[in-house]
Amino acid sequence: MTLDYYYGDQAEQFSFYRIPKVLFTDSRFKDISAEAKILYGLLLDRMSLSAKNGWLDQEGRVYIVYTVEDIMDALSCASQKAMKLLNELDEKCGLIERKRQGLGKPNLIYVKNFVSAPESKFKNGENQNSGLLKIETQEFPKSKGSNTEKNNTDFNDTESFPFPSFRDGQKRESKGNDAERRAQYRELIMENISYDVLLVDLPYDKEIVEEILELIVDTVCTTKQTVRISGDDKPAEVVRSRFLKLDSEHIRFVVSCMKENTTKIKNIRQYLLATLYNASLTMTSYYAALVQHDMAEGRI
Repeated sequence: MTLDYYYGDQAEQFSFYRIPKVLFTDSRFKDISAEAKILYGLLLDRMSLSAKNGWLDQEGRVYIVYTVEDIMDALSCASQKAMKLLNELDEKCGLIERKRQGLGKPNLIYVKNFVSAPESKFKNGENQNSGLLKIETQEFPKSKGSNTEKNNTDFNDTESFPFPSFRDGQKRESKGNDAERRAQYRELIMENISYDVLLVDLPYDKEIVEEILELIVDTVCTTKQTVRISGDDKPAEVVRSRFLKLDSEHIRFVVSCMKENTTKIKNIRQYLLATLYNASLTMTSYYAALVQHDMAEGRI
């Protein structure tokens, strides 16, 4: 089979499953198999759709339905292998928690948020919260779980890293936990954007890169319900989701936009917030326009 090369921005035509880099860089997960980490990415994708569709228990926690058959289809494996991967995520590291429904109904799966959880909370072969969950509803359609393809998630901004959200009347974390949570998110974001590499590649823009990092951390860790972007109040969880998807190329794009901007920027913070928020949507078209311009000028 002979395959062609990618040209320009052709690689952007695909949709992707997102697997957190931390699963490959954090020592806590070094003993987890690559296949189990891939499965975690699939479960994250399904979880975001469940949240959108309101699949929450009485405590507001998102759950999903992802059967052994779903795993077999997605990973092209046998049932024994699918069960082994589920057990690895559940019993070995606590990245998920399964809740039995009985009466022939599929298990509910809770995808765990490991960013804000201290290491001591990770399970060691123990299901810590089993039997304590109260499910609001156990009525599901006859089809297997929720189908992300049929719901067009390829074109929705639903893929997100798990993060704690604050609801009215919910007790806020202590200052100590807030500081720990901020430090964990800061480490995650630095990894996402390849921070150390950016500082080497952009030595004259170090202050801008540092300011962008801190702004992303501030925004991701906000306890407010909304974040003001370009004069509009956006839901904080939507903004947080987008900011946790930013990578080094997005940061390079934002820095480039600042350099090329010819008008006076009155509010740097708001300018950066808007540019970061829209980076994933505008970067591809921006570079495509540059390529077309260079082609027209005979440069390429």
